[in-house]
Amino acid sequence: MLDQQGYVRSWNSGGERIKGYSQDEIIGQHFSKFYLPEDVEKGMPELGLEAARTHGKYEAEGWRLRKDGTRFRASIVIDPIWHDGQLIGYAKVTRDVTERFEANNRLIEAQKALVQSQKIEAIGKLTFGLAHDFNNLLTVVINSLDMIAVRPGADARTKELVDTAMRAADRGALLTRQLLSFARGQNLVAERHDLNELLARSMELYRRTCGPAVEFRVDLAPNLPPVFIDAAQFEASMMNLVANSRDAMPRGGTVTVSTCLVHRAESDSEDRSQDFVCVRVGDNGSGMSPEVAERATEPFFTTKDVGKGSGLGLSQVFGFAAQSGGFASIESQEQVGTVIQLCVPTAKD
Repeated sequence: MLDQQGYVRSWNSGGERIKGYSQDEIIGQHFSKFYLPEDVEKGMPELGLEAARTHGKYEAEGWRLRKDGTRFRASIVIDPIWHDGQLIGYAKVTRDVTERFEANNRLIEAQKALVQSQKIEAIGKLTFGLAHDFNNLLTVVINSLDMIAVRPGADARTKELVDTAMRAADRGALLTRQLLSFARGQNLVAERHDLNELLARSMELYRRTCGPAVEFRVDLAPNLPPVFIDAAQFEASMMNLVANSRDAMPRGGTVTVSTCLVHRAESDSEDRSQDFVCVRVGDNGSGMSPEVAERATEPFFTTKDVGKGSGLGLSQVFGFAAQSGGFASIESQEQVGTVIQLCVPTAKD
């Protein structure tokens, strides 16, 4: 029970269990003590009493504070108490609905993840079919160009046109490989490799890709177990990640390539857990909003200007990780930076 001004006048065991205050500690205190500081500044306790007095009842749900400072999700009802036409106080009921609230949030997140997974699967199936058909057409084009190039008597102008067409066809073939990688239809040639050695072999190329305005850092964990991986596809993925990080920092910044060993459980059973060697490419660039990060792995989705990106880079990385038996992830925050992690399972003897 509260008086007309909102001071606690009676208390029970339920209030003590939920909020942590004993009867002696809380009686005589204002009920705004249970509200978050920012809600108190907005005047929400007073607004609740006014709404109950005006409309006969006030119902709300929000975050409240326990005695120990922890938060809980509360469903509250405030009823005004009248006697002979005079307001003498309020009856306030609080229910702890934290578990229900969190369970509902988990359900919403699971539904969003399912919808995203189904969308990506549908795009992947469509992409796989289109890429194969496009690849067959490119094969005819490239073979025809090769035959024209070797014909005797071709003048310089014809050779120049053939070279231009061949470069365009090669670019189309690269896009096809990226599409197939996203759709997990690329034929991988997996061999046993030390991931640190693969990175070291191309480190100078990654450094040059960053350019003079970007600082390039390396932090490789020692003694990592070997992995089975397609070296060429891995290097293509790394080039995509490094180039994306560079493009996110037009005024300069830092790109960091690091490796580590991650133990990941596939289920609650420890018997189904596995070790992964992970490569992380991070930057302190512009970062991505949650909405952009959610769509970043979709093929052809890009935030770059027209002509500056195909939108296939991250989709190729994620498709390659999945086809290699691993996974990839994005951690990004606007104006803070982005970290892309590519993980592949350790090789089993």
